[in-house]
Amino acid sequence: MQLDHLAVAGESLHEAQAFVEEALGVPLQPGGEHAVFHTHNALLGLDDGLYLEAIAINPAAPQPERSRWFDLDRFSGPARLTNWICRTDDIATALMDLPAGMGSPVALQRGPLRWRMAVPDNGVLPFENSAPALIQWDTTLHPAQMLAPSGVWLRRFTVQHPEAEALGDLLTVRLQDDRLRFETGPRGLFAAFDTPHGPRELSS
Repeated sequence: MQLDHLAVAGESLHEAQAFVEEALGVPLQPGGEHAVFHTHNALLGLDDGLYLEAIAINPAAPQPERSRWFDLDRFSGPARLTNWICRTDDIATALMDLPAGMGSPVALQRGPLRWRMAVPDNGVLPFENSAPALIQWDTTLHPAQMLAPSGVWLRRFTVQHPEAEALGDLLTVRLQDDRLRFETGPRGLFAAFDTPHGPRELSS
């Protein structure tokens, strides 16, 4: 497993995008519409091969036949950092070694991109949505390769949760990343970045 991208949700895409742009001081690029879940996004390429997405329910799209990913059906309040996503080369095998609540793979496509995302039936990931979503890219093309350089680097990503030790024990044997921290405390996600304007942060 490897860290793939971070997700910032908002009640609208405008709110989510504005939150990221104000916090980091850099513009996002247009993303697109997600079939199946009927969400849409805007994207920021990070200079370490990762990317960040601002995401929200698309009000012009129909109601999906299943719960939306990232628990977006219940989202309310200010835009904030809500989820982190890890990629794997074999999502079916990875899911066999993780809690059942991580979900089952859903095949998705947007433009030239094809991928599978593990999404729980109720849209809520384990550890109160603090566990990472799993993704497998089924094309050699990755969104970060399609985005303009931003001068933004992820310096540290912290997952805070009352059961952070258990979550960390579950993941660190599969995910080696010096930027990743697990800390015991109230549920929260915290991302620290180096940007053209100096250190900046996003949080939940």
